[in-house]
Parts: sequence; C-alpha cells; structure tokens
Amino acid sequence: MSSRAFLQIVSGPRQGLNIPLYSDRPLVVGRKHGELRLSDPQVSSRHCRIVPREGGYLLQDLGSTNGTTVDGKTVREVLLEPGAEIIIGSSRLVLYVGEDSAQTEEVDPEVADAHLHIAWLLDEELVEIESGDTSTMSMDVIGQDLRLPPGVNAAIEVVSGADTGKLFRFTRGNIAIGRRCGEIPLSDVEVSRRHAVVEVFGREMIFLRDLGSTNGTYHNGRRVTFARIAHGDTVGCGKTVMKLQLSV
Repeated sequence: MSSRAFLQIVSGPRQGLNIPLYSDRPLVVGRKHGELRLSDPQVSSRHCRIVPREGGYLLQDLGSTNGTTVDGKTVREVLLEPGAEIIIGSSRLVLYVGEDSAQTEEVDPEVADAHLHIAWLLDEELVEIESGDTSTMSMDVIGQDLRLPPGVNAAIEVVSGADTGKLFRFTRGNIAIGRRCGEIPLSDVEVSRRHAVVEVFGREMIFLRDLGSTNGTYHNGRRVTFARIAHGDTVGCGKTVMKLQLSV
C-alpha cells in the first residue's frame, strides 16, 4: 500500500510550514545541514532524520544534544504513526499520512506525488515541480493559511446541538472550530474557544486535529487528537455534532 505524507510545523520558528516526505529518500532535519533547517540553538547541526520504510517512516535521532521527542517520549529510533507529534528544539511537528486509492495504481508514483502538492502550493512553487526541481521545495511550501485545493467543494453541517441546521462552507484549506471563534463559531458552551481545526489537502486528505480542547474532539463518536476524515463522517465538539459534506 503506497502512501502520501508530509510534516506540518504547528509551532516554532517556522510555524505553518509543510514538508513533503518521499518514499525514495530520507529527510534530514538540522540547524545547519539537511533538507529541513531550523534556525534554533536547541537544534543540533544534524539533529535527526526520517527514513522511508515499508508501511511508514522511521525517525532516527542523530546523536543530537537536546534529543528528539515523539508523542511525549525521548527516542533514539521509532516508527512514526500517522498523527505522531515530534518535538525538535522549540518546534512541534505533526505527521500527516493519506492513502492512495486503488484507482491510481496505474499512475506513475512520482506524478501522483506531484499532484498531491499541486493542491496546496503557490504558483511559483508549481514551476519547481513541473521542471522536476524539488530539491528546495521543502523550504518554500506555503505557510499557515492553506488554499482550498481546486475542485474540492466542502462544507460542515451542524446536525445536532444548539446550532443545528447551520452550514459552513470551506473557502480556504484550513478552518477552525471554536466557541464563537474561528470559521465555525459555535454557541455551545462546552466548546473551547480554540477547539479543533479541519485541514484539507485533497479530497482524500482531510484531517481533523484537536487543539488541546477541554472536552475533547470526536470522530464518528470516538475521541481523537488527530484523525483522517471523509465525506459523511461526523465531528463532535462539546454537545455539538457536525457532518462533513463533499460535493463534485
């Protein structure tokens, strides 16, 4: 089973940066060396690397001074799970993984990989993909505000709770759910001000992430900190239940 994956820096000096991961080459993270460079005195020159493995990605600490933390534990080497939280110096990164559908089995993997990035790169960055130059792509991908991928029509409908019947359409690739805040402002008193975020990178790469809410975020009735969601799935925040809608 092939996969499409990237890291997103959710806090730190380069917050909002998306870094593609590839199935044929490792990603080195460091202060002075590597494909991802973090200008942070807590990060070693060559801090860690993420190596593709069958079925996922392996993180290896490269003898860094301050160590690498994955899901709250300092590690030397660990196989990363989707949604893994990685702390390197003052930066916190989250691993996103989406599965290819069976319909793409005859497509060149490199072409399919490029199409993934086309959905959320700026126009000048597309030139790098089309020319085959991806050597600096990870340093130039877009920041915190994601553009909605072309051809994706998405909406969140409130199906239960105080705001039942309200429909919130996506006009950008990432929308926040909160109590009277964000792109989905809910009146539910059990919803935190910054409760959760939904991020869209493609029709089959839509992710729900809890933002440290008090009462938790639920995907199809199960409490999650991170989940990949699809058309028809429900999102629960406080006493509010919402449903994701995708249309052609």
